[in-house]
Amino acid sequence: MPIILKRAYEKPSPEDGKRILVERLWPRGLKKEQAKIDQWPKEITPSSELRKWYSHDPDKWVEFKKRYWAELDSKRDVTAEVAEEAKSRRITFVFGSKEEKYNNATALKEYIETNFS
Repeated sequence: MPIILKRAYEKPSPEDGKRILVERLWPRGLKKEQAKIDQWPKEITPSSELRKWYSHDPDKWVEFKKRYWAELDSKRDVTAEVAEEAKSRRITFVFGSKEEKYNNATALKEYIETNFS
């Protein structure tokens, strides 16, 4: 099953399956009961240093993805668990960024699809 991407501020739905927050910080202004997050594996989110360096600048996207994937390479056990679960059930990566294309959820999804398919 494909991994779905959804902004944290969009209303959760039963079609989301398991909702995994893929942000290091809790999305600003979002109440936990509204978010309906099932899992929050901070260890597979970008490091604070990388997140601050990137600052959602599309011009840094290629380098951000390269650096983030290098971080993920050192955490393959956790990403493998998520990838394995995605094979058997629908999961949704929930992200906080306004940028819907160049964000860590997109990079994480691509990493898992590239390395575990």
